Amino acid sequence: MDYVTWSWIFLVFYMGAMLGIGVWGTLRVKRADDYATARGSYGPVFLAFAFAATTASGATFLGGPGLAYTYGVSMLWGSFLYPMGVYFGVLIAMRLIATAGHRFGNRSIPEYLGDRFQSDALRIVVSIISLVLFFYIAGQLVSGLVMFETMLGFDRMWALVITTLVLLVYVSMGGAHADILTDGVQGLMMLGLAILVIVLFVFAVGFDDGLPGLMSNLSEQDEHLTKPLNTTTALAHSWWSIVSVFFAHIPLGLLPHLGNKLWALKRTDQQRSFVKLAFACGLTLGMMSLAGLLTRGLVGEDLFMTGTSPNAALPVLFIEIFPTWLAALIGVGVLAAIMSTADGLVVSSSQIIANDLYRRSILPRTRFAKTHSEEQIDKQVLTISRVSTVIVLILCAAMAWALQNTNIALIVMIGTGGMMAAFSGPLVVSALWRGVTKNGAFAGLLGGFFAFIILHAQLLNPAWFGESGVVFDVVTWLYNEGPNPFSCAALGEAVSVSLTFIVSKLSKPLPKEFIRQLFESDEDQIEISNNPAAK
Repeated sequence: MDYVTWSWIFLVFYMGAMLGIGVWGTLRVKRADDYATARGSYGPVFLAFAFAATTASGATFLGGPGLAYTYGVSMLWGSFLYPMGVYFGVLIAMRLIATAGHRFGNRSIPEYLGDRFQSDALRIVVSIISLVLFFYIAGQLVSGLVMFETMLGFDRMWALVITTLVLLVYVSMGGAHADILTDGVQGLMMLGLAILVIVLFVFAVGFDDGLPGLMSNLSEQDEHLTKPLNTTTALAHSWWSIVSVFFAHIPLGLLPHLGNKLWALKRTDQQRSFVKLAFACGLTLGMMSLAGLLTRGLVGEDLFMTGTSPNAALPVLFIEIFPTWLAALIGVGVLAAIMSTADGLVVSSSQIIANDLYRRSILPRTRFAKTHSEEQIDKQVLTISRVSTVIVLILCAAMAWALQNTNIALIVMIGTGGMMAAFSGPLVVSALWRGVTKNGAFAGLLGGFFAFIILHAQLLNPAWFGESGVVFDVVTWLYNEGPNPFSCAALGEAVSVSLTFIVSKLSKPLPKEFIRQLFESDEDQIEISNNPAAK
């Protein structure tokens, strides 16, 4: 049988399994909170696989190898540094977010921030800003498009339609439970695939001289492909460009589609085990970029030709090396990576609409909230969650069609860069420092978000500042960093952290009793309540 036939066989089994898990997830959804967070339902091992799978999206499995195929060894720095940044941020903020989020009964990160700073306005602003995650979802749909087109030879439109429909069915049924259950299973598949890629690269399969032969081949194609820095791209033209990948990703694990998974952990004393396992999995998955180097060595510049794309570097590698049936099976593993992130994004985006904007902002101002029971309200919110899922996916499918020829990793950074910059102050700093105020959180949120937009869109023109001088040199450097979304995100985060600190020092603090209770664990509060002297 040929590759397409084998792909169909494995794809049918994969889709059946995902839809079956979606049905199982539906049985576990009794209330809107179950759909939104699956609160306290999973242990550290399974949740670590799910979390790592959601973090390692189509950007990791297709965009990362695509960048390595295009720019060479310099792209591997990011493969090491982005997981380190993600889990460093999670380790910093997880305890406060998980404990306080449970206490507040939060279903999303925007809702948590609104309660954390006692501000409905902040919750609404964060919710609106979070809608830029649509770009992230579009990136995953483009990844699905590439895989269906490569595996099944589908027309691009049909490939996009099928990817969207599979997501739509199982996510709208099971919500967060379907998201976590499918991601846990897919995480295991992805981990096996990443280990396979590492082995293929270490032994330089396809090259008689091993790794030296591969490196020699790459150097002959383009000397920049084997250098630690690649001066032909803003993504790796300086050591700042490399280091910025770490800083840029610190808030990533706290974005809405990932941060809400922290509330699915059964017990707070399992947090460290969860982070260690998730980090080990995430670092392994990041090594998928090695596939891009091996593909460049095997097929040369073929993927730059019209009708193909470097985004297809990983599936092309499997087709080149393995028997057709195994290449098709591995292709399904790549599809799992795409779906595992897309479903979490869709769930979190639907909650921005159903929970943060409707339940917390619109509903309290309607007659429905006064005339109906909590149970009836909960059912209505659950229905809106499912309808929102459909609307979000339709909008993102249209965006994916428009962005189909853009590198997936860069599409994803459009959706996450601004949010990571915005969240650095309100989420990360406020988890470390009790002195963050409502005004400080607002300043950090908006300052970081707009700093990323201004820098990435290159809205600062060096010509405005003369032809020489310190200001001219600084603005010229910032302008040249514009094409690098990781650098722009890191710089935006610096703005967010600085504004959060400065404005918090100059503005009215939150009530002391509220802050004390916020930073104490549940165990601390129990101990205080049982100890009259401590009171």
